[in-house]
Amino acid sequence: MSPDRNIPVSTIIAEGAHLPVYASEQAAGADVRAHLQQDLILQPGQSALIPTGLKFAIPEGFEIQVRPRSGLAFKNGITVLNSPGTIDSDYRGELGVILINHSQQPFTVTPGMRIAQIVLAPVYRAEFVSEETLAATSRGEGGFGHTGVN
Repeated sequence: MSPDRNIPVSTIIAEGAHLPVYASEQAAGADVRAHLQQDLILQPGQSALIPTGLKFAIPEGFEIQVRPRSGLAFKNGITVLNSPGTIDSDYRGELGVILINHSQQPFTVTPGMRIAQIVLAPVYRAEFVSEETLAATSRGEGGFGHTGVN
């Protein structure tokens, strides 16, 4: 990644926690790890808030998005419940990741396990304006499934 594309994000790391790490040179998401003292078992259908031991000072105009790790989702049915989760630039608390077990088997989250990935993204704020009508489109008010594409 070119140096001009790196944006510093101040991070406080609890004792024993790990800084987020990009798994490859061009990875968009940096892996975050469970900051647990002991194993945590997620039963089928159960969700839990997993601590990471990380706090951030995200630059104004950015957010951090919390996303699932594809390997955990595909191999184990484990995903981030509120995906993507958003960490606002004015939040200074610890990042917790809500994991859910969509599989039929118990899943063990171990201390230091890579549980999610985070992506730094720019934020654009909308100026919502009340109108009497909206511009017409070919889709109009057609909702879910309206296009007929499977």
